[in-house]
Amino acid sequence: MTTKSDRRIKIKYRVRNKITGTTERPRLSVFRSNKQIYVQVINDLTGTTLASASSLGMEAMPKKEQAAKVGELIAKKAQEAGVTTVVFDRNGYLYHGRIKEVADAARNGGLKF
Repeated sequence: MTTKSDRRIKIKYRVRNKITGTTERPRLSVFRSNKQIYVQVINDLTGTTLASASSLGMEAMPKKEQAAKVGELIAKKAQEAGVTTVVFDRNGYLYHGRIKEVADAARNGGLKF
């Protein structure tokens, strides 16, 4: 019997085989823990992180609002780093809830997926 985390890791590798971050279109990777959400813009060709944001210090607000703030923050930081288009990596998570909030807020912030 596979656990929920094993299933997510299987999905993660299946998705990562199809997408990679390049210099023109870096990968926007999302990691969700029970309390926080972390986002990175990664160039896989050089193995560097171009921008990152997290919900650390935002514990006073609900999790979906935290995710939306992180999405806006990553869009702003990515544009400062010169990134306008990205490839979205949901990291094996289902595209709903906090993951969807991050993606929508990043789109509204000016990033193109």
